[in-house]
Amino acid sequence: MRDLWPDVERLLARIERPVRYIDREWGAVHSSDTDYRVGLVYPDAYEVGMANQALQILAARLRLLDGVSVERAFVPWVDMTREMRIASVPLFTLESCAPLKECDLVGITLPYELTYTNILEVLDLAGIPLRAAARGDGDPLVVGGGPCAHNPEPVAPFFDAVLIGDGEEAALEIVEAHRRVRDAGGDRAAVLSALARIDGVYVPSLYEPDDRGVLVPSGGAPPVVTRRVLADLDTVGVPICPVVPYADVVHDRTTIEVLRGCARGCRFCQAGMVYRPVRERSADGIVRDAVESLRCTGYEEISLTSLSTSDHSQIDEVLRRLTRRLEGSGVAISVPSMRVDAFTLSLARLLGEGRRTGLTFAPEAGSQRLRDVINKNVTEDEVVATVSEAFSAGWRRVKLYFMLGLPTETDEDMVAIADLVGRVFRTAREATPPAERGGIRVAVSVSTFVPKAHTPFQWEGQLPQAEVRRRQAILRDAMPRRGVELSWHDASVSLLEAVLARGDRAVADVIEAAWRGGSVFDAWTEHFSLQRWLDAFDATGIDAAARATTALAPGDPLPWSHIGSGLTERFLAAERDRAYAGVTTPDCTLEDCTGCGVCPDLGVDNVLAGGGRRG
Repeated sequence: MRDLWPDVERLLARIERPVRYIDREWGAVHSSDTDYRVGLVYPDAYEVGMANQALQILAARLRLLDGVSVERAFVPWVDMTREMRIASVPLFTLESCAPLKECDLVGITLPYELTYTNILEVLDLAGIPLRAAARGDGDPLVVGGGPCAHNPEPVAPFFDAVLIGDGEEAALEIVEAHRRVRDAGGDRAAVLSALARIDGVYVPSLYEPDDRGVLVPSGGAPPVVTRRVLADLDTVGVPICPVVPYADVVHDRTTIEVLRGCARGCRFCQAGMVYRPVRERSADGIVRDAVESLRCTGYEEISLTSLSTSDHSQIDEVLRRLTRRLEGSGVAISVPSMRVDAFTLSLARLLGEGRRTGLTFAPEAGSQRLRDVINKNVTEDEVVATVSEAFSAGWRRVKLYFMLGLPTETDEDMVAIADLVGRVFRTAREATPPAERGGIRVAVSVSTFVPKAHTPFQWEGQLPQAEVRRRQAILRDAMPRRGVELSWHDASVSLLEAVLARGDRAVADVIEAAWRGGSVFDAWTEHFSLQRWLDAFDATGIDAAARATTALAPGDPLPWSHIGSGLTERFLAAERDRAYAGVTTPDCTLEDCTGCGVCPDLGVDNVLAGGGRRG
């Protein structure tokens, strides 16, 4: 194992933020005398990747295995990449400053479609062949996983295997299978065959498209790779002493996951669909780990994270106990994902007892008609009442998320967003003492609808770019000017997201062409170039606009048909029909089973911390 530090150190004087590459942060784990090395990669800059909770969870889990060391790697910033290429320094892990290529397994997170070119940047800088088909027995095993794994096809040719679903148990099984076959003298093909027998592991090389474009397996691989689910979060520990960076990073605070999954059933939301069922951690475990993590890290803010933290059945108890334990410490408690109808006056007061952070809510649509279409079971009066309670309790900033281009949307729905924002601002003023009204801020963020796999809207097309911009103009003209900060996602970025989110394996050629044309850090506004991507689409003969805007119908072959989320197609199609009829579907943790298929198919149930268990 080579030590690249002398070569890396010589580059640091010529780049910005050397702290991204020097290791030795508080909490970093350095292992020696291990016979198996895992390199965990977040395909973005250090300050983004270090905020990723899953990376730290997986690292802690894998270190439970005897003889296994785990190290981190991120995408070097463009200045460091330039210097590394000039000096022929390969991509290295932080902990030992050893070449990433010398790891036995390289695990790469798939967090967001616009990081796909970064994956190729990682592989190329490391000296690992881009395509799995070109790798030999001397190359590391490259395994992907994470949110975008639920449609892995656009990046499938770049991975030896992709884990679908929760990784706490499956990641250990992958490493053990690899070691077992390798130590027995098996070649790469034998390793891949063994991985395909692990529940939730997809080996792309064992699948080929039939004449309808549906991927069919060979070599004993399953016809459908079914998502792995961790049935009970309390059965595995969370890292209470995570790595604390020297530099400021995104979300620079300690985080505790309080629940996983969501049963609200928003029809556009992939995460809310594919992370079912709801599994809450116990109040005792949350409070214990939160206090211990603060003690270990020294952070002044703790974030209770999940898809919808305020839905936790014991959130009031958790906050009461935490505020008592942290009284006088100056530590802020943040709940970044709040449901409007779950935010109560008692919750506002509990959150307000410490240092206040901003509040964020997502009404998603301005009109009740459209909220019913997307199954956002919240009313305008609930939004307004929530804002009134929050500002009465001392908050002065609120951020509202909306979406543009949802199925059945009209111009009137755009104006309705502006009307709702205006009512929110007026309510905030009325709930705020006159002397403090100058500090009121209402931030409005509007994203463009992107159809995602395994959702009731997976068959929908995206609005054409010209229409997106026209509706943005309607919204801009209707939006109140005073006290409101309006922002929206670039229409061209959303177009690319749509192509990548619903793409098949042919899109991998586009990704590679875009990367070879200079695309990297596409999620960073200053580095994104639509023209580079359009050139890549032209070079590969793929019509981006048609891919994004073409609607499909239930029963049509889908690139992800071989990936099983646990949701039945019958349920998703029925939810689509209910959307167009404006009929809502209840939360199955509050009412009866809605028939999505997850619990019976995956052998799991909703787990509520108070002892409830419904499915």
